[in-house]
Amino acid sequence: MSGPHREHGNDDLCSLGTDLYERALRQGRLSTEDTRAAPCVVDLGLLHPALDDPTRLEPVAPVVALHRLLRSSEERIASERQREAQLAETFGSLMRIAGPSRRAGETPPIRLLTGTERINRAITDAVADASEELITVQPRAGLTGERGQAADAASLGRDQAALDRGCRIRTLYPHTMRHFPVITARCERLKGDVRIRTLDEVPDRLVLIDRTVAFVPAGEDGRLALEIRHPAIVDHLAVTFDRLWRLATPMHPEAAPQPSHNGIPPRQHAIAALLVEGHTDAVIADRLGMNIRTARVHIAKLAATLGSQSRAQLGYLIGRSGILDRER
Repeated sequence: MSGPHREHGNDDLCSLGTDLYERALRQGRLSTEDTRAAPCVVDLGLLHPALDDPTRLEPVAPVVALHRLLRSSEERIASERQREAQLAETFGSLMRIAGPSRRAGETPPIRLLTGTERINRAITDAVADASEELITVQPRAGLTGERGQAADAASLGRDQAALDRGCRIRTLYPHTMRHFPVITARCERLKGDVRIRTLDEVPDRLVLIDRTVAFVPAGEDGRLALEIRHPAIVDHLAVTFDRLWRLATPMHPEAAPQPSHNGIPPRQHAIAALLVEGHTDAVIADRLGMNIRTARVHIAKLAATLGSQSRAQLGYLIGRSGILDRER
């Protein structure tokens, strides 16, 4: 006999129940005690009490049992078909109210992309159709190691193909990345109308193609992104980029010196602005595109310049020094 009885549907016969039914057919009768291990044989009407001894159970003929179970199955199928018809009728009227749905193959105005491979493939496909301009915001350096080299090589080929078609590329980086080897090498390798500027802080990553489709992150780990084709949203992103671009410092093809503020280097000036807002070292490092160790080195230099002995005093001295007056 099979193992312990397992829970199953009310209209199903398990292997243990099958064994009991077969045993009843061979022996003619079973005790009610025998069927406690598999109550489904009684629930399905395969066994019934004997007329001369209600404590004993006799099997129903298999042909009768099969006919009864098939009829029950047919009734369930008919009920499901009736439910399908009712749902189709209900939602048919609702769909008429909602109007025509999107045509097959039509790209939705906003689409959630999952996984770096799918995101990169969608960007590559969109860039392949670019004919005017490719806009990007890069708040931090890319991947390192072999994976980073492969990703960089793929993006270089993709961007160069766009340049060869006559596109222009504009990119915003944070000031902290002006001297990154990967950035300077990229500038040297790309041939065409490539323009790069930098700011103290830049928004999160943005890829904007021909002002018709944009890609923005939808999660912190880089595995979720939104593909946006809604004209109003894309136009808003493009206008925001243009305004940031006018405020940014040129880096390529011709570099302009970063302005100094009251003798405070630009990087420390940006840190000072975030310090007085009460941000932690980790937040400052992330917003300025540097690692936390570098951020702390610059905070220490700023403190030494202003003669600060503590974090609280540093915020006070920054405010009193007037180095942020131009920002107000």
